Amino acid sequence: MQYWQNIYSQFDPVAFNIGSVAVHWYGIMYALALLSAIVVAKWFIKHDKLKISNDLFDSYIWWAEIGVILGARLGYILFYDTNTMYYVTKPWQIFNPFYNGVYVGISGMSYHGAFIGFLIASFLFCRKNKISFWFLADIAVLGISAGYVFGRFGNFFNQELIGRETDVPWGILVENTLRHPSQLYEAFLEGILIFFILFIIRNKKSFDGQLALIYGILYSIMRIIAEFFREPDIQIGFLYGDWLTMGMLISGIFAVLSFAILIFMKKKSIN
Repeated sequence: MQYWQNIYSQFDPVAFNIGSVAVHWYGIMYALALLSAIVVAKWFIKHDKLKISNDLFDSYIWWAEIGVILGARLGYILFYDTNTMYYVTKPWQIFNPFYNGVYVGISGMSYHGAFIGFLIASFLFCRKNKISFWFLADIAVLGISAGYVFGRFGNFFNQELIGRETDVPWGILVENTLRHPSQLYEAFLEGILIFFILFIIRNKKSFDGQLALIYGILYSIMRIIAEFFREPDIQIGFLYGDWLTMGMLISGIFAVLSFAILIFMKKKSIN
């Protein structure tokens, strides 16, 4: 247990170097998140005999990935970054990986922003190709929930999004303070658990879009639970008292919207 508690002091977030460019475990995990999401989604398409061609789905992947990347970065700038106006006035800096001529990578991604970007890209793709947005969304969330696990592992390896102070024996020392490994909690709650639930109910849905909306509700609930163990973003802190965080607020809005749309579509499918 002592090794586990001191793992950050013994673990190098850089996996290897290519010349002067450091390749972080964070980046590797996010690449695995994308690949696993694609593989899982394609498995369900084949196994469940879903009516969409491989070529069409491959085209969709590019649209979805661009939407996720743009949405994640822009979402962070709008929701969490304290230098929002700097990026608004200098948009070319949003994806600039260099600082004073030194490669530092791109940090600051928002999952809620990524999800919004994914929805917009999916809607535009479906409109262009005249296919059902909700049908495609149901397939996508199966892959997203599976790939999400690697994303949170990436946060853990990158020693970011740390947990709140704790005295539990499985806590991790961060700057001599024992903290919850909240990234791993999120990997389980928001990734593994949700994927398992969607896997079980996927063939029991009564209308297209039901899985996607249930995912929106489940993710929001799991994220709110996880936020109680996660240290709020240092540049924002708590929004109210010592419990309400930005992640909770945005997740609550997502949950209400997803539930409202689910009820509306459920009634519509019955009628």
